[in-house]
Amino acid sequence: MKHWEYHPEPVETCFGCKGLSIQMNAGDADSRKFMTNKRHNKELDAYREARDQGIQPAGTTMDKIQEAVKASETLGKPYNAEKMPPAKHINKKSAAVMKELGV
Repeated sequence: MKHWEYHPEPVETCFGCKGLSIQMNAGDADSRKFMTNKRHNKELDAYREARDQGIQPAGTTMDKIQEAVKASETLGKPYNAEKMPPAKHINKKSAAVMKELGV
């Protein structure tokens, strides 16, 4: 039996009637703060390109990818976020220490 067959007119104290009157909206999904497909695909392409070079960024965002690429250039070898310090902390001095330690 359907809910509206119990009482065809909405009843203020009926939970079922309240549930039937709920309206959904896009909420944050409608916001401009979410990235576009074009930007998302660009980031994924950059991530794939970095991975093809042996680089393991700490994430798939463009900032993380660019940090990892820059760290790789400084180190002279592919950066690996799983085994190395954060890419943003890699500079010539830290790279020299890492080479000395065999990292």
